[in-house]
Amino acid sequence: MREWWRDAVIYQIYPRSFQDDNGDGIGDLPGITRRLGHVASLGVDAIWLSPFFTSPDKDMGYDVSDYTNVNPLFGTLADFDALVAKAHALGLKVIIDQVISHTSDQHPWFQQSRQNKTNPKADWYVWADPQPDGTPPNNWPSVFGGSAWMFEARRRQYYLHNFLTEQPDLNFHNPAVVDALLETMRFWLERGVDGFRLDTVNFYVHDKLLRDNPPSGWTEFPGNPYEAQDHIYSKTRPENIAVLRRIRALTNEYDARMLVGEVGESIRPIEVMAEYTSGDDRLHMAYSFEFLGDAHTAAHFRSRITNFLKKAPDGWPCWSFSNHDVRRHATRWTKPGGDADAVARQSIALLCSFPGTLGIYQGEELGQTETDIEFHELTDLGYIDFWPDHKGRDGCRTPMVWEAHAHHAAFTTGTPWLPVKAPQAARAVDLQDADGASVLNVYRATLSFRKSRDELRLGATEFPVLPEPLLAIRRSHGGKVLTGVFNLSDQAQGMTVEGNARAVGPKAATLAGGMLELPPNGFIYLEEEGAVNLAPSKVTALA
Repeated sequence: MREWWRDAVIYQIYPRSFQDDNGDGIGDLPGITRRLGHVASLGVDAIWLSPFFTSPDKDMGYDVSDYTNVNPLFGTLADFDALVAKAHALGLKVIIDQVISHTSDQHPWFQQSRQNKTNPKADWYVWADPQPDGTPPNNWPSVFGGSAWMFEARRRQYYLHNFLTEQPDLNFHNPAVVDALLETMRFWLERGVDGFRLDTVNFYVHDKLLRDNPPSGWTEFPGNPYEAQDHIYSKTRPENIAVLRRIRALTNEYDARMLVGEVGESIRPIEVMAEYTSGDDRLHMAYSFEFLGDAHTAAHFRSRITNFLKKAPDGWPCWSFSNHDVRRHATRWTKPGGDADAVARQSIALLCSFPGTLGIYQGEELGQTETDIEFHELTDLGYIDFWPDHKGRDGCRTPMVWEAHAHHAAFTTGTPWLPVKAPQAARAVDLQDADGASVLNVYRATLSFRKSRDELRLGATEFPVLPEPLLAIRRSHGGKVLTGVFNLSDQAQGMTVEGNARAVGPKAATLAGGMLELPPNGFIYLEEEGAVNLAPSKVTALA
């Protein structure tokens, strides 16, 4: 029987920004529960909840101080149980974030560990002696700037933090640490969650010898010093596989559970995704960063998918274009003066043509664009030292907009934790619901089309050769062939289609008399009968 997650479309909910039901300006679990009907209407299969655990919120919940309880800002365990029950009643699976590479410095484990070198949890975190001159143990930097080491006077040692100083790294070389983490995950499995999204899954294990990372071979020094190194010792260590096996063994005790890992790797991302998902004793799938950047060319999409299929024939990918950590793709991929809605419509058609599991970030179904956050409005302090070159992640985390003309677009009756600005409110759900051509309804139609076509869900994948800016993805299954053609530019393109093909499903293009005309960011699905040639030599730019 085919596992549910292989065909799934997963909708990411950022709890702080989805729906506030108690008027404090911060989204909560009851608010999510109330709005699940909207999510189900899209035709997705699962929701992924970003962290809602007890936390001092130095990194918006990615600094956990209690793995088995709910941050009071978001509600209670009873509220979580009600959310799961409502989601399941609507046919939605529930996946929750697990941030286990590090904890908050307020976690009781760390509060005990930092006291001295002899307490029962002294070895639960990564501690190391200073160098003779008092400097940190090695050259590892933090993702958020500065050294990845913080001195603790009580122990006369440094502790490792790959992110904020308030996020000390757990020591995965200690089996007791893994045991404890697995028990916290069992707690949520017993409450009925259907899977876990494992945050920074390749950061778990560090090099025991604490060897220096080599330089990355940069030609111009990067804006963030973290990018000046190849992080071969501070993450993605071979011992990580053993940890993944233990987590998989836990989920295997339960029916139809799933693991998707976030692989933050710049040196060989596809290879690591392949390693982490190969066989049946590691992750079920890996969440790719490959399409979360500015690259928006046929060569980029084609090469990343082809490489994964080649290097991980028994692995499984999860592709997304946006999430809570990157600028929204409707902004990233729209050229100045371009049509963000056209980019958004094309994006869901493009994503639905990919083999693998798909991820959608809340608001992208509205064609939501990046919010322009001013310095005084910042809440994401992790990247504040890099302002204004890097404006942080607040711009993609602003609240969902439900009713264009309501107070704060009906997100809250209070003051929202991040502003709801006019360009975002103009894309509200209520304005798009009744408009058949809206981005929202194109999402619904395209996701429904994908679900109805075995070629897109199950089919083999190949890429007919076309010149930039055109991308073609051919999917074949059960003797049927379906090809998506995408114009990735803001200039109209035309080409000849030789053979018997007809347009099916959602489209933003015309096919007549063998001539395919694609407007800026146009797309079309072609149902092929017999041999069809997309005639790459006959592609022309249209005036």
